Amino acid sequence: MWKFQRKMASLELGSVSIRSYAFDIVSDEIRNRLIPLLKSNIHTVLDLQDVLRRFSFDSICKFSFGMDPGCLKLSLPDSNLQESFDLASKLSAERAMTVSPLVWKIKRSLNIGSEKKLKEAIKKVDILAEEVIIQKRKNDFSSQNDLLARFMRNMDDDKLLRDIIVSFLLAGRDTVASGLTTFFWLLAQHPRVIDEIRAESSRVMVRREKETLASFEEIREMHYLTAAIHESIRLFPPVQFDSKFCQEDDTLPDGTFVAKGTRVTYHPYAMGRMEGIWGKDCLEFNPERWLEDGVFKAQCPFKYPVFQGGVRVCLGKDLSIVEMKSVALALIRQFDFQVHVATKEQAPKFMPGLTATMRGGLPIMVQERREQ
Repeated sequence: MWKFQRKMASLELGSVSIRSYAFDIVSDEIRNRLIPLLKSNIHTVLDLQDVLRRFSFDSICKFSFGMDPGCLKLSLPDSNLQESFDLASKLSAERAMTVSPLVWKIKRSLNIGSEKKLKEAIKKVDILAEEVIIQKRKNDFSSQNDLLARFMRNMDDDKLLRDIIVSFLLAGRDTVASGLTTFFWLLAQHPRVIDEIRAESSRVMVRREKETLASFEEIREMHYLTAAIHESIRLFPPVQFDSKFCQEDDTLPDGTFVAKGTRVTYHPYAMGRMEGIWGKDCLEFNPERWLEDGVFKAQCPFKYPVFQGGVRVCLGKDLSIVEMKSVALALIRQFDFQVHVATKEQAPKFMPGLTATMRGGLPIMVQERREQ
């Protein structure tokens, strides 16, 4: 089942048409919602984390379902799908915080407390997802470009379609928002990096200097911005740790025997801060470590497992990096930011979750960029 889903997703996400479709969705959301929202809140303290979560939720719903929840409209409306999705993610992650798995398993069998809330939240997500599939079947989806329409052209199992699309929502929403939130928190402490990104964008977009949004080709040419994004998620990976279960008896490269059924956990957050892996400056935010003669050079995925590696490497890696670069560049070119926290240097504290979420959000004040 996993191989089947992986193969289908790989074929779809690897196509030029779906990448172009995703880029157009992100650009449209930036141009018509994100920038107008920030412009309408000049000199007002906003929670940038909440704004980015709304942005990424709208974008991934359009991309996955062909549905617009409108979370980033100027009124910042509530969405039943988003609220249920958030609650289900939060309660699922909190299972790991219990003293023993028996606690939540007993609560689940008795349908009480957090497990009752989790069951209700998942049911709401499933119902809303199923309604989208029903409406999609009523319309002509053969020419539509969203992921759901593409999968529907190859399968007719509605439950499987629902689960696949919900998994894309989970993978594509919180990770992008988390990565961008900590990126802007780091930029607030490193104005030099902002200057470098602006200078690079001016060089690449020299004929379109008055434009805020870069084209797909221009985005690809911005090596320093790519380096800064990768350096940020080295220090603050959206998924801070992950586990695999050993399918058969195995031996790791260092000689460690791993028995069938053993849970093996790796920790990208810790790995990104180890001197033995990244050197003595491992705790510093230094985009230049990713550049050779001004050109971005990727690292081995087993040294930098933010996007996993091997047969389970993230299929949406390139799409997510382009989305993060597009958002970051558009906001950096148009606005100046001031973070409103007690001390900028204080490391953010994270809430329990399937992805890293800053406790208390990221309060910022924006103003139109002052030309130097």
